Amino acid sequence: MEILYFAFIYLLLFISVVNYFSIRTPWNAEEVKESITVLLPVRNEEKRISHCISALQAQISVPNLRVLILNDQSSDATETIAIQQISGDQRFRLINLQDPKNGWLGKVSALQSGFENTESEFVVTIDADVVLRSNAIASAVNLLKDSKLDFTSPYPKQIAVTFSEKLIQPLLRWSWMSTVILLLAEKFPRRSTAIANGQFFVVRSQALQAIGGFESVKSKILDDVEIARSLISAHFRGVVSEGSSIAETRMYESFSEIRNGYGKSLHRAFGGAIGTLIAVTFIFITGILPIVLIATGSPLGWIIYASVVISRLLSDSRGQSDNLYSLFHPISSAILIYLILYSWKKRGAIQWKGRNV
Repeated sequence: MEILYFAFIYLLLFISVVNYFSIRTPWNAEEVKESITVLLPVRNEEKRISHCISALQAQISVPNLRVLILNDQSSDATETIAIQQISGDQRFRLINLQDPKNGWLGKVSALQSGFENTESEFVVTIDADVVLRSNAIASAVNLLKDSKLDFTSPYPKQIAVTFSEKLIQPLLRWSWMSTVILLLAEKFPRRSTAIANGQFFVVRSQALQAIGGFESVKSKILDDVEIARSLISAHFRGVVSEGSSIAETRMYESFSEIRNGYGKSLHRAFGGAIGTLIAVTFIFITGILPIVLIATGSPLGWIIYASVVISRLLSDSRGQSDNLYSLFHPISSAILIYLILYSWKKRGAIQWKGRNV
Protein backbone atom coordinates (compact mmCIF):
# COMPACT_ATOMS: atom_id res chain seq x y z
CA MET A 1 0.00 0.00 0.00
CA GLU A 2 2.84 2.39 0.85
CA ILE A 3 4.46 1.69 -2.53
CA LEU A 4 1.23 2.63 -4.33
CA TYR A 5 0.93 5.80 -2.28
CA PHE A 6 4.55 6.69 -3.03
CA ALA A 7 4.03 6.04 -6.77
CA PHE A 8 0.86 8.13 -6.86
CA ILE A 9 2.52 11.17 -5.28
CA TYR A 10 5.51 10.90 -7.57
CA LEU A 11 3.17 10.71 -10.55
CA LEU A 12 1.74 14.08 -9.48
CA LEU A 13 5.26 15.45 -9.18
CA PHE A 14 6.16 14.10 -12.63
CA ILE A 15 3.09 15.73 -14.18
CA SER A 16 3.96 19.03 -12.46
CA VAL A 17 7.47 18.95 -13.92
CA VAL A 18 6.21 18.17 -17.42
CA ASN A 19 3.67 21.00 -17.29
CA TYR A 20 6.16 23.45 -15.81
CA PHE A 21 8.37 23.12 -18.87
CA SER A 22 5.74 22.56 -21.56
CA ILE A 23 2.68 24.70 -20.75
CA ARG A 24 1.81 26.98 -23.64
CA THR A 25 2.62 30.62 -22.97
CA PRO A 26 1.30 33.56 -25.03
CA TRP A 27 4.35 35.47 -26.21
CA ASN A 28 3.76 36.53 -29.82
CA ALA A 29 2.45 40.11 -29.68
CA GLU A 30 2.56 40.77 -33.41
CA GLU A 31 -0.32 42.74 -34.87
CA VAL A 32 -3.58 40.82 -35.23
CA LYS A 33 -5.47 41.99 -38.30
CA GLU A 34 -8.58 39.88 -37.62
CA SER A 35 -11.57 41.41 -35.83
CA ILE A 36 -11.85 40.80 -32.08
CA THR A 37 -14.73 41.45 -29.71
CA VAL A 38 -14.24 41.56 -25.96
CA LEU A 39 -17.28 40.69 -23.85
CA LEU A 40 -17.06 42.27 -20.40
CA PRO A 41 -20.02 41.34 -18.15
CA VAL A 42 -20.34 43.64 -15.12
CA ARG A 43 -22.62 43.78 -12.11
CA ASN A 44 -21.84 46.14 -9.22
CA GLU A 45 -18.16 46.48 -10.10
CA GLU A 46 -17.59 50.13 -9.21
CA LYS A 47 -14.36 49.31 -7.34
CA ARG A 48 -12.80 47.40 -10.22
CA ILE A 49 -14.23 48.44 -13.57
CA SER A 50 -12.05 51.50 -14.06
CA HIS A 51 -8.79 49.51 -13.98
CA CYS A 52 -10.24 46.85 -16.27
CA ILE A 53 -11.42 49.36 -18.88
CA SER A 54 -8.16 51.32 -18.74
CA ALA A 55 -6.24 48.13 -19.50
CA LEU A 56 -8.54 47.35 -22.42
CA GLN A 57 -8.10 50.85 -23.80
CA ALA A 58 -4.33 50.39 -23.67
CA GLN A 59 -4.29 47.22 -25.79
CA ILE A 60 -1.78 47.29 -28.64
CA SER A 61 -1.49 45.45 -31.97
CA VAL A 62 -5.26 44.88 -32.21
CA PRO A 63 -6.53 47.56 -34.65
CA ASN A 64 -9.89 45.82 -35.10
CA LEU A 65 -10.77 45.58 -31.42
CA ARG A 66 -14.30 46.11 -30.15
CA VAL A 67 -15.40 45.99 -26.51
CA LEU A 68 -18.95 45.37 -25.31
CA ILE A 69 -19.53 46.28 -21.65
CA LEU A 70 -22.53 44.22 -20.58
CA ASN A 71 -24.11 45.96 -17.60
CA ASP A 72 -26.22 43.40 -15.74
CA GLN A 73 -28.50 45.72 -13.75
CA SER A 74 -25.78 47.24 -11.58
CA SER A 75 -27.16 49.17 -8.62
CA ASP A 76 -23.95 51.03 -7.79
CA ALA A 77 -21.85 53.50 -9.83
CA THR A 78 -20.63 50.91 -12.35
CA GLU A 79 -22.64 52.34 -15.25
CA THR A 80 -21.65 55.96 -14.52
CA ILE A 81 -17.96 55.12 -14.27
CA ALA A 82 -18.05 53.10 -17.48
CA ILE A 83 -19.86 55.81 -19.45
CA GLN A 84 -17.39 58.46 -18.33
CA GLN A 85 -14.37 56.32 -19.09
CA ILE A 86 -15.36 55.18 -22.60
CA SER A 87 -16.66 58.57 -23.68
CA GLY A 88 -15.27 59.34 -27.13
CA ASP A 89 -13.76 55.87 -27.61
CA GLN A 90 -15.63 54.39 -30.55
CA ARG A 91 -14.27 50.91 -29.86
CA PHE A 92 -16.38 50.65 -26.70
CA ARG A 93 -20.11 50.22 -26.27
CA LEU A 94 -22.12 49.92 -23.07
CA ILE A 95 -25.20 47.69 -23.21
CA ASN A 96 -27.68 47.88 -20.32
CA LEU A 97 -29.32 44.49 -19.94
CA GLN A 98 -32.73 43.54 -18.62
CA ASP A 99 -33.41 40.51 -16.42
CA PRO A 100 -31.42 37.37 -17.29
CA LYS A 101 -32.95 35.15 -19.94
CA ASN A 102 -35.44 32.66 -18.52
CA GLY A 103 -33.54 29.73 -17.03
CA TRP A 104 -30.17 31.45 -17.39
CA LEU A 105 -27.70 32.60 -14.75
CA GLY A 106 -26.88 36.30 -14.88
CA LYS A 107 -23.31 36.18 -16.13
CA VAL A 108 -23.84 33.70 -18.95
CA SER A 109 -27.05 35.45 -19.97
CA ALA A 110 -25.04 38.66 -20.28
CA LEU A 111 -22.35 36.88 -22.30
CA GLN A 112 -24.98 35.42 -24.64
CA SER A 113 -26.53 38.85 -25.17
CA GLY A 114 -23.10 40.18 -26.04
CA PHE A 115 -22.30 37.30 -28.35
CA GLU A 116 -25.55 37.89 -30.22
CA ASN A 117 -24.20 41.38 -30.97
CA THR A 118 -20.88 40.04 -32.22
CA GLU A 119 -19.69 39.56 -35.78
CA SER A 120 -15.96 39.33 -35.16
CA GLU A 121 -13.61 36.45 -35.91
CA PHE A 122 -12.44 36.08 -32.31
CA VAL A 123 -14.28 36.52 -29.01
CA VAL A 124 -12.59 37.32 -25.71
CA THR A 125 -14.42 37.14 -22.40
CA ILE A 126 -12.92 38.67 -19.28
CA ASP A 127 -14.09 39.41 -15.76
CA ALA A 128 -14.17 42.94 -14.41
CA ASP A 129 -11.54 42.15 -11.77
CA VAL A 130 -8.96 41.23 -14.44
CA VAL A 131 -6.30 43.72 -15.50
CA LEU A 132 -4.58 42.93 -18.80
CA ARG A 133 -1.11 43.90 -19.91
CA SER A 134 -1.05 45.97 -23.09
CA ASN A 135 -0.06 42.99 -25.25
CA ALA A 136 -2.44 40.49 -23.65
CA ILE A 137 -5.17 40.20 -26.27
CA ALA A 138 -2.78 40.18 -29.23
CA SER A 139 -0.62 37.53 -27.55
CA ALA A 140 -3.59 35.32 -26.65
CA VAL A 141 -5.12 35.47 -30.13
CA ASN A 142 -1.74 34.79 -31.75
CA LEU A 143 -1.39 31.74 -29.51
CA LEU A 144 -4.60 30.37 -31.02
CA LYS A 145 -3.46 31.13 -34.54
CA ASP A 146 0.10 29.84 -34.13
CA SER A 147 -1.02 26.66 -32.36
CA LYS A 148 -4.03 26.08 -34.62
CA LEU A 149 -6.30 25.91 -31.58
CA ASP A 150 -9.95 26.95 -31.30
CA PHE A 151 -9.88 28.25 -27.73
CA THR A 152 -7.48 28.97 -24.92
CA SER A 153 -7.75 30.24 -21.38
CA PRO A 154 -4.66 32.22 -20.36
CA TYR A 155 -4.67 31.66 -16.60
CA PRO A 156 -4.12 35.06 -14.93
CA LYS A 157 -1.75 35.73 -12.08
CA GLN A 158 -3.81 35.40 -8.90
CA ILE A 159 -2.92 38.30 -6.66
CA ALA A 160 -3.12 37.33 -2.98
CA VAL A 161 -2.56 39.83 -0.19
CA THR A 162 -4.10 38.47 2.99
CA PHE A 163 -3.00 35.27 4.74
CA SER A 164 -6.15 33.39 3.74
CA GLU A 165 -5.79 34.40 0.08
CA LYS A 166 -2.21 33.17 -0.01
CA LEU A 167 -3.26 29.86 1.47
CA ILE A 168 -6.18 29.20 -0.87
CA GLN A 169 -5.77 30.98 -4.20
CA PRO A 170 -2.75 29.00 -5.50
CA LEU A 171 -4.55 25.69 -5.00
CA LEU A 172 -6.68 25.95 -8.15
CA ARG A 173 -3.63 26.26 -10.39
CA TRP A 174 -1.88 23.42 -8.56
CA SER A 175 -4.95 21.19 -8.93
CA TRP A 176 -4.60 21.04 -12.71
CA MET A 177 -0.84 21.56 -12.96
CA SER A 178 -0.32 18.36 -10.97
CA THR A 179 -3.04 16.14 -12.44
CA VAL A 180 -3.42 16.79 -16.18
CA ILE A 181 -0.61 16.59 -18.73
CA LEU A 182 -1.62 19.60 -20.79
CA LEU A 183 0.11 18.58 -23.99
CA LEU A 184 -1.82 15.29 -24.00
CA ALA A 185 -5.07 17.05 -23.12
CA GLU A 186 -4.54 19.32 -26.12
CA LYS A 187 -3.61 16.52 -28.52
CA PHE A 188 -6.27 14.09 -27.33
CA PRO A 189 -9.15 16.30 -26.12
CA ARG A 190 -11.48 14.77 -23.54
CA ARG A 191 -14.27 16.38 -21.53
CA SER A 192 -12.73 14.96 -18.37
CA THR A 193 -9.48 16.87 -18.89
CA ALA A 194 -11.02 20.19 -19.93
CA ILE A 195 -9.55 23.13 -18.03
CA ALA A 196 -10.57 26.76 -18.41
CA ASN A 197 -10.82 29.97 -16.44
CA GLY A 198 -13.57 32.39 -17.35
CA GLN A 199 -11.53 35.28 -16.02
CA PHE A 200 -9.79 35.39 -19.41
CA PHE A 201 -11.05 33.19 -22.23
CA VAL A 202 -10.34 33.44 -25.96
CA VAL A 203 -12.26 31.52 -28.62
CA ARG A 204 -12.82 31.53 -32.35
CA SER A 205 -16.29 32.89 -33.06
CA GLN A 206 -16.95 30.08 -35.53
CA ALA A 207 -16.40 27.49 -32.79
CA LEU A 208 -18.58 29.34 -30.29
CA GLN A 209 -21.32 29.77 -32.90
CA ALA A 210 -21.25 26.04 -33.64
CA ILE A 211 -22.27 25.20 -30.06
CA GLY A 212 -24.95 27.88 -29.86
CA GLY A 213 -22.89 30.43 -28.02
CA PHE A 214 -23.34 30.04 -24.27
CA GLU A 215 -26.59 28.06 -24.53
CA SER A 216 -25.00 24.85 -23.24
CA VAL A 217 -23.87 26.53 -20.00
CA LYS A 218 -26.89 28.73 -19.34
CA SER A 219 -27.48 27.27 -15.86
CA LYS A 220 -23.90 26.31 -15.00
CA ILE A 221 -22.13 28.15 -12.19
CA LEU A 222 -18.81 26.76 -13.47
CA ASP A 223 -19.53 28.09 -16.94
CA ASP A 224 -15.85 28.34 -17.91
CA VAL A 225 -15.03 24.64 -17.55
CA GLU A 226 -18.41 23.67 -19.00
CA ILE A 227 -17.97 25.83 -22.11
CA ALA A 228 -14.59 24.17 -22.68
CA ARG A 229 -16.28 20.77 -22.36
CA SER A 230 -18.97 21.79 -24.84
CA LEU A 231 -16.35 22.92 -27.34
CA ILE A 232 -14.39 19.69 -26.92
CA SER A 233 -17.58 17.64 -27.36
CA ALA A 234 -18.09 19.46 -30.66
CA HIS A 235 -14.56 18.41 -31.72
CA PHE A 236 -12.88 21.76 -31.20
CA ARG A 237 -9.43 21.92 -29.64
CA GLY A 238 -8.12 24.12 -26.88
CA VAL A 239 -6.10 24.23 -23.69
CA VAL A 240 -5.40 26.31 -20.64
CA SER A 241 -2.27 28.42 -21.06
CA GLU A 242 0.08 30.36 -18.80
CA GLY A 243 -1.29 33.89 -18.59
CA SER A 244 0.46 35.20 -15.47
CA SER A 245 2.73 37.46 -17.53
CA ILE A 246 -0.14 39.11 -19.43
CA ALA A 247 -3.04 39.23 -16.97
CA GLU A 248 -3.65 39.49 -13.25
CA THR A 249 -6.60 39.51 -10.90
CA ARG A 250 -7.46 39.66 -7.25
CA MET A 251 -10.60 37.57 -6.90
CA TYR A 252 -11.31 38.01 -3.20
CA GLU A 253 -10.09 40.36 -0.49
CA SER A 254 -11.06 38.53 2.70
CA PHE A 255 -11.82 35.06 3.97
CA SER A 256 -15.52 35.94 4.02
CA GLU A 257 -15.38 36.66 0.28
CA ILE A 258 -13.39 33.48 -0.30
CA ARG A 259 -15.98 31.42 1.58
CA ASN A 260 -18.90 32.88 -0.34
CA GLY A 261 -17.07 32.77 -3.66
CA TYR A 262 -16.08 29.14 -3.36
CA GLY A 263 -19.24 28.32 -1.48
CA LYS A 264 -21.40 29.13 -4.48
CA SER A 265 -19.59 26.75 -6.80
CA LEU A 266 -17.58 23.98 -5.15
CA HIS A 267 -20.58 21.71 -4.63
CA ARG A 268 -20.90 21.62 -8.42
CA ALA A 269 -17.20 21.41 -9.22
CA PHE A 270 -16.82 17.63 -9.08
CA GLY A 271 -19.94 16.33 -10.80
CA GLY A 272 -21.94 15.29 -7.75
CA ALA A 273 -21.57 13.60 -4.37
CA ILE A 274 -19.33 10.76 -5.58
CA GLY A 275 -17.04 13.16 -7.42
CA THR A 276 -16.89 15.35 -4.34
CA LEU A 277 -15.94 12.36 -2.19
CA ILE A 278 -13.13 11.51 -4.61
CA ALA A 279 -11.94 15.13 -4.58
CA VAL A 280 -11.95 15.33 -0.78
CA THR A 281 -10.05 12.03 -0.62
CA PHE A 282 -7.47 13.36 -3.08
CA ILE A 283 -7.01 16.55 -1.07
CA PHE A 284 -6.69 14.55 2.14
CA ILE A 285 -4.06 12.08 0.90
CA THR A 286 -1.97 14.77 -0.80
CA GLY A 287 -2.22 17.41 1.89
CA ILE A 288 -3.13 16.02 5.29
CA LEU A 289 -2.15 12.33 5.36
CA PRO A 290 1.59 13.10 4.99
CA ILE A 291 1.40 15.13 8.20
CA VAL A 292 -0.42 12.26 9.93
CA LEU A 293 2.40 9.92 8.84
CA ILE A 294 5.05 12.35 10.05
CA ALA A 295 3.29 12.61 13.41
CA THR A 296 3.33 8.80 13.75
CA GLY A 297 7.05 8.63 12.97
CA SER A 298 6.86 7.31 9.41
CA PRO A 299 9.78 8.42 7.16
CA LEU A 300 7.42 8.10 4.20
CA GLY A 301 5.47 11.10 5.48
CA TRP A 302 8.46 13.40 5.02
CA ILE A 303 9.12 12.07 1.50
CA ILE A 304 5.50 12.53 0.48
CA TYR A 305 5.31 15.98 2.07
CA ALA A 306 8.51 17.08 0.31
CA SER A 307 7.25 15.80 -3.05
CA VAL A 308 3.94 17.64 -2.76
CA VAL A 309 5.69 20.82 -1.68
CA ILE A 310 7.99 20.62 -4.73
CA SER A 311 4.97 20.20 -7.00
CA ARG A 312 3.42 23.27 -5.35
CA LEU A 313 6.66 25.21 -5.78
CA LEU A 314 6.61 24.46 -9.51
CA SER A 315 2.98 25.54 -9.81
CA ASP A 316 3.42 28.65 -7.66
CA SER A 317 6.56 29.64 -9.53
CA ARG A 318 4.74 29.43 -12.86
CA GLY A 319 1.85 31.45 -11.48
CA GLN A 320 4.14 34.02 -9.81
CA SER A 321 2.66 33.22 -6.39
CA ASP A 322 4.45 33.47 -3.04
CA ASN A 323 6.55 30.26 -2.92
CA LEU A 324 6.74 30.33 0.88
CA TYR A 325 3.11 29.29 1.17
CA SER A 326 3.73 25.97 -0.56
CA LEU A 327 5.14 24.88 2.81
CA PHE A 328 1.67 25.38 4.29
CA HIS A 329 0.02 23.03 1.80
CA PRO A 330 -1.50 20.84 4.55
CA ILE A 331 -3.22 23.86 6.08
CA SER A 332 -4.42 24.96 2.65
CA SER A 333 -5.80 21.47 2.05
CA ALA A 334 -7.70 21.45 5.33
CA ILE A 335 -9.27 24.82 4.54
CA LEU A 336 -10.24 23.67 1.05
CA ILE A 337 -11.99 20.60 2.45
CA TYR A 338 -13.87 22.90 4.81
CA LEU A 339 -14.90 25.12 1.87
CA ILE A 340 -16.17 22.11 -0.08
CA LEU A 341 -18.28 20.96 2.87
CA TYR A 342 -19.50 24.51 3.43
CA SER A 343 -20.53 24.74 -0.22
CA TRP A 344 -22.59 21.56 0.07
CA LYS A 345 -24.21 22.76 3.26
CA LYS A 346 -25.12 26.17 1.79
CA ARG A 347 -25.95 25.12 -1.77
CA GLY A 348 -28.70 27.25 -3.21
CA ALA A 349 -28.67 29.61 -0.21
CA ILE A 350 -25.64 31.77 -0.97
CA GLN A 351 -26.15 35.20 -2.50
CA TRP A 352 -23.63 36.52 -5.00
CA LYS A 353 -23.92 40.11 -6.18
CA GLY A 354 -27.47 40.25 -4.85
CA ARG A 355 -28.74 37.01 -6.45
CA ASN A 356 -29.14 33.51 -5.09
CA VAL A 357 -26.86 31.01 -6.80
